[in-house]
Amino acid sequence: MIVYEFKVKGKQQQYCAIDEAIRTSQFIQNKCLRYWMDNKNIGRYDLNKYCAVLAAEFPFASELNSMARQSAAERSWSAIARFYDNCKRKVKGKKGFPTFKKNCRSVEYKSTGWKLSETRKTITFCDKKGIGTLKLKGTYDLNYYDIKQIKRVRLVRRADGYYAQFAIEVDIKVESQPTLQIVGIDLGLKYFIADNNGNVESSPQFYRKSEKQLNRANRKKSKKFSKETKKAKRRQSNNYHKARNRYARKHLKVSRQRKEYCKKLAYSVIQSHDLVAYEDLNVKGLVRNRHLAKSISDAGWYTFRQWLEYFAHKYGKVTVAVPPHNTSQNCSNCGEVVKKSLSTRTHVCPHCGYTEDRDINAAINILRLGLSTVGHTGTYATGDLPSWAVGASLSSNGESVNVESPRL
Repeated sequence: MIVYEFKVKGKQQQYCAIDEAIRTSQFIQNKCLRYWMDNKNIGRYDLNKYCAVLAAEFPFASELNSMARQSAAERSWSAIARFYDNCKRKVKGKKGFPTFKKNCRSVEYKSTGWKLSETRKTITFCDKKGIGTLKLKGTYDLNYYDIKQIKRVRLVRRADGYYAQFAIEVDIKVESQPTLQIVGIDLGLKYFIADNNGNVESSPQFYRKSEKQLNRANRKKSKKFSKETKKAKRRQSNNYHKARNRYARKHLKVSRQRKEYCKKLAYSVIQSHDLVAYEDLNVKGLVRNRHLAKSISDAGWYTFRQWLEYFAHKYGKVTVAVPPHNTSQNCSNCGEVVKKSLSTRTHVCPHCGYTEDRDINAAINILRLGLSTVGHTGTYATGDLPSWAVGASLSSNGESVNVESPRL
């Protein structure tokens, strides 16, 4: 599966219709979740059948395309299935019990409810929500693919406008010449990555660099929300919504900068090596450290790993996720354990006298572990299989790990 994204252009009333479709999809998703909570032994197909009941009971739900209603039900079942899977695997901590959605940002259509023009430059939504015809703005060309290959169409609302995503079923594997090179990489905060050859990439810290502007925009947004409005629980002013949108756009820019950096770096690593060994980091657990949570989130390790796995699958390379335990503490020269705190950035072994940067020493250990376990490539960042190997459904927030830039 590949996902192409276009920005859509329309009139204000069409944008309002998209918002109404998103709210309807959220309503059906929450109703299906409530139906599962109130009844035992409910399965995926039971939720799909319940969509017809909701359409008959609520007129605004019947206006949404039938397959779009089923997609909303599948979102609920996806959360339920993930909860069941975590319970079976006895995941430590919270198992992720499904919760009701408050602010969805997308609605998804399957094979019906939409129609592309002959030039593939416009898309028309045929349900009764009144979205109508929208112009597609982007650099991709949908004429290369048959309509039957497009399995999903999703409308996504973001701070800077509305987007249409097309999930296309196509073989993404590309033959590439072997480079006869292997590498072990260590992810860190001082250096974003450091490999076993001594090459390092500095951490860009996009959030830290924009934090001053973000805080200023947040203060301006808070000033628009007066105390009188808060006490009276009235509708916020237009100036408040404009300030909130400016604040959201700044966050969106930082997010896109981080994503593009991780994409380009992962592409470069995969193109230069045949085997890549990296740490199987538990980012969810690491961000619980209140002293380093902001820096870890700003680094974007999880995004980098997603793109690394995707490009490895596309170009037929091997990625090996190794356990990160003691990779920084063990000496890569003699194997002895050398205890050191996070503030100690240089590895000095008292047993053999080997001296090296902490991250490069860890990268050498990671490569050695990766070569010893090359028959098992570990788990993917998104689970047992990545999203592009499982199906055509996109992630719940409208993002996708396999939306490529035309520059690559």
